[in-house]
Amino acid sequence: MKTIQLSIVHRLPQCYRWSAGYTGSRVEPIPQNHQSSDADLVALKLLSPGGEKAWPVMRKLSQALSDISVDSSVLECEGEPCLFVNCQDEFAATCRLKNFGVAIAEPFSSNNPF
Repeated sequence: MKTIQLSIVHRLPQCYRWSAGYTGSRVEPIPQNHQSSDADLVALKLLSPGGEKAWPVMRKLSQALSDISVDSSVLECEGEPCLFVNCQDEFAATCRLKNFGVAIAEPFSSNNPF
């Protein structure tokens, strides 16, 4: 019997953009004082599973987004595979991932714990 492992992702706090000349294959962080644009990207990082097991999981998640016509790319960021989507597609992407059975880790603070 095969066990199903729960995938958990969280959104990295900074936004990204495609590196000049490397659209679809390399990203760079956007400075904090940058005016947001439609070309900005958000990154979703897998919390579990980690390591080498994360790559095939991220590819499956990218395919799930492709099934609803949301463009995404799986690239290495901070030493781990991350799923990059356009900022304007973030809500559609997270909704699809939740429907696909992925848990989304949400940040919380002591002022707003739930």
